Amino acid sequence: MKILTVDVGTGTQDIFLYDSQLDIENGFKLVVPSPTMIVHRQVKAATRSRTPILLTGVMMGGGPSAWAVEAHARAGLPVYATPEAAKTLDDELDKVRARGIEIVSDDEAAALPDSVQRIQFLDFNLPAIESALSPFGVTLRNLDAIAVAVFDHGDAPAGVSDRQFRFDYLDERIRAKNSLSSFAFLSDNIPPIMTRLQAVAQSAHGLDCPLIVMDTAPAAVLGASFDPVVAARRRKIIANIGNFHTLAFRLGENIEGVFEHHTGEIDLQKLESLLMRLADGSLRHQDVFDDMGHGALMYDSTEFAFGTDDFDIVVTGPRRSMMRSADNRLRPYFAVPFGDMMIAGCFGLLAAVADVLPELSEPIRASLGGNGGRGTAPWDAQ
Repeated sequence: MKILTVDVGTGTQDIFLYDSQLDIENGFKLVVPSPTMIVHRQVKAATRSRTPILLTGVMMGGGPSAWAVEAHARAGLPVYATPEAAKTLDDELDKVRARGIEIVSDDEAAALPDSVQRIQFLDFNLPAIESALSPFGVTLRNLDAIAVAVFDHGDAPAGVSDRQFRFDYLDERIRAKNSLSSFAFLSDNIPPIMTRLQAVAQSAHGLDCPLIVMDTAPAAVLGASFDPVVAARRRKIIANIGNFHTLAFRLGENIEGVFEHHTGEIDLQKLESLLMRLADGSLRHQDVFDDMGHGALMYDSTEFAFGTDDFDIVVTGPRRSMMRSADNRLRPYFAVPFGDMMIAGCFGLLAAVADVLPELSEPIRASLGGNGGRGTAPWDAQ
């Protein structure tokens, strides 16, 4: 059984090819620039050369890509965008036009002169991954599934806070199924409001295997839980400190609480306070939302204390170094599932596939659990 997992972040996209015939530590992996960083560099190069640009494709991750496009327009250079690509900048296209970007139809885009540089927007580029692996003799034929994680704010109605809208979505998913894998969907079952997840499915049309999509932070937290030290803890908080967002789940038998904040809005002292209040059950939604975060939810307000035998703090994510400070009072554990923190999200995706596609679950659970089904060395698997 082979499953391709791709965790798309702001800085990198982390790629892991699961093969049930291999020890999971021997699965082939790539950590390469994220799609938004690739677009950022393409647009910046066009700005330096004073070249007009056309944005095509689908909605993708914003941040660096959006900032580069807006800077291109502010420099007085033409920017054209098809409607779907333009939604990367804002779901409301009138706001995109107000930034000096011209929205064009597919026919109008095709009629633009060759002097306009075409830049494709998409989060999941399977041909590029195939091309990267092919020189090493690794093919992606006959996959049993593909799983992709991206961060999705959701398509908030006009006048509704993006931050509140996303947090309402988190609450709905947890209440529907109190499990981290509740944030994973088959491609034909994605909620209509999750437009970036929908765009991933659109860009991957024509696959001959199932596609599962998932939110990045729950995938990273789920993946971190397979670190043997973390798995042995009865209760814990696992915090994914991402480049843009910090999301922490308080976990016991189920999800007991959660908060999400913008990483750029917090420092070590603030993060410690949030984690301690998540632990003792005193954290409230307005505490985070009024501080420009997304919010907080408590499903079990029972108080626990750090440092006890049944409760601890676990950290993962690309900005986890924030918690390495000598001033840190919480002494967190830095999860390294299967020896590689960078692809924790891929392991979480793999676990979610086992839940979403039960027919594939047995070998996946054997690999993740290490219950004697760990397979062969990579040079033995053909």
